[in-house]
Amino acid sequence: MYRNIEEITGKRTFLSTGCLKAMNGDIIIDKEKILERWAEYIRELFKDDRKDHNVMKNNFAGPPIMKEEVETAIKKVKHGKATGPDNISVELIEALEDFGIGKVTHLLNEIYDTGQIPTDLSKSIFIALPKKPGATECELHRTISLMSHITKILLKIIMLRIRNK
Repeated sequence: MYRNIEEITGKRTFLSTGCLKAMNGDIIIDKEKILERWAEYIRELFKDDRKDHNVMKNNFAGPPIMKEEVETAIKKVKHGKATGPDNISVELIEALEDFGIGKVTHLLNEIYDTGQIPTDLSKSIFIALPKKPGATECELHRTISLMSHITKILLKIIMLRIRNK
């Protein structure tokens, strides 16, 4: 729908070329191959070459996350942003009553205590936006990721705790 509106109003400035260059320079036009190339590019972009580190066992357990911290984090997370893979907007979370915020607080405490983020909350959607019209190389695209707002709230709480120390 948004694409149609943008095309009709003429506000869309970057159109996809429908092709992408492979690492060896060949032009790819097959949709499956293009997706494979993007996956390859994203893996390379976020590759972690650091040595394995020893994981410490609960030596740094902090205080439990309070409901007030969750409410503060919800207010501080940017509103009006696209949802992540879970399709839950920050506005929806903000509209939860006391019971719902309590459930979110409980979930965040489970994650905080165990260090285990549920698979659904650790997934991101990557979107490639061309920097210039007709871009055919991955490097000529700006890659953004859409992540769960629940994850953003947890990260905001941790960031606020670090800042307040």
